[in-house]
Amino acid sequence: MERIGFIGLGIMGKPMALHLLKAGYPLAVLEKNKAAAELVEAGAHAYATNSAVAENSDIVITMLPDSPDVQEVVFGADGILQGIKPGSLFIDMSTIAPAVAKNLYEVFQQQAVGALDAPVSGGQVGAEAATLSIMVGGSDKAFARALPLFQCMGKNIVHIGEAGAGQTTKACNQMIVGMTIQAVAEAFTLAKKAGVNLEKMREVLLGGFAQSRILDLHGKRIIDQNFKPGFKIKLHRKDMNIILQAGKEYGVPLYGSALVAAHMDALIAQGNGELDHSALALLFEKMADI
Repeated sequence: MERIGFIGLGIMGKPMALHLLKAGYPLAVLEKNKAAAELVEAGAHAYATNSAVAENSDIVITMLPDSPDVQEVVFGADGILQGIKPGSLFIDMSTIAPAVAKNLYEVFQQQAVGALDAPVSGGQVGAEAATLSIMVGGSDKAFARALPLFQCMGKNIVHIGEAGAGQTTKACNQMIVGMTIQAVAEAFTLAKKAGVNLEKMREVLLGGFAQSRILDLHGKRIIDQNFKPGFKIKLHRKDMNIILQAGKEYGVPLYGSALVAAHMDALIAQGNGELDHSALALLFEKMADI
């Protein structure tokens, strides 16, 4: 089996890496990551630098918060680029700017290394259950090589197109998710202020045309006021920035996305950036004087 390097063992990355270990893949991780000890106990090998992880891997996966983080891990001191060998494959499963994904593809191509942008959707629950949706940009050959790994981590796996297509698709996903959370938050705030039973409202709406995964999961979070992060509001705000930048690059007006981003900014300014993105409801409740 190919040796896998996994860099980025956060809320999403750690369970994804564990699934690869359970499938029998030899796994290399960065020893300074606080979750590394758990992975090592499960059978992974830890290395001191990103370059060492890459040097001891056939396929390197990154799962990091933002574009600058990925660029630092790849191009920085003792970065992946210094250790990765020709014939290897680099897979970035973070959510980053499509333009950055395209640049990474070109740089790795010059090193005779394949590259895929393969962002995911499904949150912590999907990562832990190995049911993530994985949207992939890159060559057919690289996708075929990576597919067995993706099947260990997700269920809905689609090769979208060339380099950057995965990240563009993820941007569209986050746009829809953000605006739908806002719609649910606004609706629940109105109902709450009007004295409507939210549990019963959610139940009936889930049986109608308004039904959605977000109404189901985040509607329940709002009712319970449980905003323990599955996906932090500050990270979704980062994604909204990627969306708005892509809109500028392609000349596409994204008015709804801009409004969601502004509301997220307000929530972060109130000190709630570490909460789940469903916590948008708190902002509307405050404005509605609930």
